[in-house]
Formats: sequence, structure tokens, C-alpha cells
Amino acid sequence: MDLIDKLEPIIIFSAVIFGLIFSNIPLIAENTAYLINIFLCLMLFGLFLEIPLKEIKDSFKNVKFTSTSLIINFIWTPLFGYFLGNLFLNWNIDILIGFFMLILTPCTDWYLVFTKMAKGDITLSLSILPINLVLQIILLPIYLIIFFSSGNTMDYSQLAYSLLIVIVIPFIAAQIIKFILNDELNEKASDLFSSLQIWFLALAVFCIFASQGELLFNNLNSIVSIFVPLLIFFVANTIIDLLLSEKINFTYEEYASLTMTTLARNSPLALAIAINSFPGHELISIALVIGPLIELPVLYIVSKFCLWVKNSGLFFTCRF
Repeated sequence: MDLIDKLEPIIIFSAVIFGLIFSNIPLIAENTAYLINIFLCLMLFGLFLEIPLKEIKDSFKNVKFTSTSLIINFIWTPLFGYFLGNLFLNWNIDILIGFFMLILTPCTDWYLVFTKMAKGDITLSLSILPINLVLQIILLPIYLIIFFSSGNTMDYSQLAYSLLIVIVIPFIAAQIIKFILNDELNEKASDLFSSLQIWFLALAVFCIFASQGELLFNNLNSIVSIFVPLLIFFVANTIIDLLLSEKINFTYEEYASLTMTTLARNSPLALAIAINSFPGHELISIALVIGPLIELPVLYIVSKFCLWVKNSGLFFTCRF
């Protein structure tokens, strides 16, 4: 697994490149969108196999972590995102809305993979997931109306379907498997899916870019316009997470979990929302498609930065 760990960024970058290449093949471009949720589902199934269900409820008792995460995700981030969007993207309302939707929707799937890479507390990160899901569903349309006076409504049935497929089904399936299998078989199944998680993630990334590559190629100028504010968001929040974690005496594991929870964005979910809620506004989708192109390598780099912080002894020296 050491070799695979070292090759993880190459695997992810390759998935992006091959997705864009194969997006020129109509048969692939038209059908890969249906596979995104399948690979995300398999990836999360493996993660849920590793997490003891009985320990999840204990994570809710960490009021300090939960409150800090929610304040960053749903108060600071919308305000900061709106400021950045108006500063860099006010020339196009569709791009601005897409950027804002990306910023406002915390990740509900692959942030757990990057939390694991950074050796954060996966159980703690998982505990915040249902709260993030509920709040982004409730607050996204409210924030869109507040900031953009938008009269558009959202397709909640599509959103509910996406959450059912990507989150609920793999979680329940994992619990059923753990109930049926004995401890030895559970460990073997967990190890197997753990080794496959990066490949499921790469396949999901491939499908995202293969299915939306044409939109991306037709709007290449959007890459430049959205890159700067998104990069500023990642850098600023990485610094804020580090300083806050040290200030309020988080352990390293809590710090790593907070960083991934507040950095990773829910691009596939936000894309599904945009496609169904804003038909005919392709540039909104473009902003969300570009998101993973920047986000994935940034999350990998930040996960290594977190490990550097831990190993350097810069902070958290007394709280490992």
C-alpha cells in the first residue's frame, strides 16, 4: 500500500486527464454521468465498513468541534464566498452562482478519504456529515435568495434521491455486512475495500470529467476566472483552521478533521442540484465542474501539509 499511497495524486490527476480525453467520445460522455454515484457509493461503503457504528454517537458529544465546524461552513464560508465571488466573478451572474453553490455545500463523501489520508478522526468527521447535509439542503436556497434575489426553486426529489444513493444505501449496506460477518471476515472485507477506495474515487472523478468535458472545453475562459477565488478560499480556510485549532486546543486528529470538513466541497451533489434546479444555465454547471479540477489536488496537498504540521512538532506537540 505504500506505493499506492505515493501514487495517489498521479492516480487522481490521471483520472481527470483521461476523463477530459474520453469526453470527446459521445458514447462515453453520454453514459458516464450515471456511474458517478455508483463509484462514490462503493467508495463510501468501504469507509463505512471501517467505522464502528457504536462510536459515532460519541462524536456528537464533541460540542466544540461541531460548533466550530458549523460556524466556519455555514456562517463564515457563505460570507467569504460571496465576497470573493463579487470581487472576481461579478461580470457573470451564472458563474457567480455556480461558484457560490460550490462554496456553500460542504462535502458529504470524499472528504472522508482525505481525512483518512491526513490521519484525522474519521469517526468524528462522519458524525458531522448528517448535520452538514441537512443544513446545506435548508440553507442553500435561502442564501441564494438572500444574496442573488433568485426566484429559482430547487428539485428536492433529485437531491433526496442523490443522498439516498450515495449516503444512505452504502451506510446501511455496510452495517448489514458487519452484522452478518464475523470479526475475521469483517476485517478482511474492510482491508479489501480500503485498498480500493482510491480507485473508486478516481473512477468517480473520471466520470465527472468525461460527462462534463464538452462544457468545460467550450468555456475554457471560466477556468481562469474561477481559479483565483477558489484558490484563495482554500488557502485562507487552511490557515484559519490551523490557527483556530491551536487557539482552542484541538488535538491533531480534530484539527485534521476540521480542515477537511471545512475545505472539501460537495461538487457532485451541487452539480446535480444545479443541473436540475437551473436548466438552461450551463455556466452554473461549468463552475461546479471546474471545482474538482482545483479541489482534488488541493485537498491532497493540504492532507500532506497537515501531516507535516504533525510531524514537524510545530503545533499539537502535547496533544497527540
